[in-house]
Amino acid sequence: MMIRCAVVDDEPWAVDLLVSYIKKVEHLSLSLATNSPLEALSYISRHPVDLVFLDINMPEMTGIQVMEIMDNKVPVIITSAYPEYAINGFDYNVVDYLLKPIEFERFLKGTLKVELTINRINKEQDEPVLEQKKPQRDFLFIKTDGKLIRVNYDEILYIEGKRDYISITTTVDKLISLDTLSNMETILPATTFIRIHKSYIVALDKIDFIQGNRVCIKDDYLPIGDTYKNIVLNSTKT
Repeated sequence: MMIRCAVVDDEPWAVDLLVSYIKKVEHLSLSLATNSPLEALSYISRHPVDLVFLDINMPEMTGIQVMEIMDNKVPVIITSAYPEYAINGFDYNVVDYLLKPIEFERFLKGTLKVELTINRINKEQDEPVLEQKKPQRDFLFIKTDGKLIRVNYDEILYIEGKRDYISITTTVDKLISLDTLSNMETILPATTFIRIHKSYIVALDKIDFIQGNRVCIKDDYLPIGDTYKNIVLNSTKT
């Protein structure tokens, strides 16, 4: 079993050390190595990651803040030069705490804990009696103005694609983010959101009415593309 790892530390030497350790271990693979917690959160929200090596004391955002946003969705091994932060890890189900400078043998011990935990979870999921569905998320994080902003699905009215970025119109705000409409289409639940045009995705329950080749949402009229007309009509049937 390959464990996909992300390394997040504001110190380049610490990142380089962990990357070199990961490359030595056959069952570990490197998915991301970054000095930016914001970049890490953006990546983890879009790509599968099995383990995060996370520094605590970082200027852009603390490791504690990162774990709060991840909400125990990914196992974490804390890497820090400060042992006093270890107690905070127990509040976030941290798998292990590695004190810098990290020795390779201690690194291996920490990854073994993760491997055993993942194997146990996979075994439980394979048993029909214990099989449980993963809770469906009802929000996403949008990177805009150097921040990751949480947007609840039920707040989204529609999303407009504009070449290299998207504009998300919500019930309270309008957000601009470097992303694509195609990516949004894969993230958002298909039961709630539909694509009505090459440039628009809308929330089904926010459509006020359909008139001709347009949908109306909060006084905004959005075009329905010819290739999407049947999809729109079928989606609105009761």
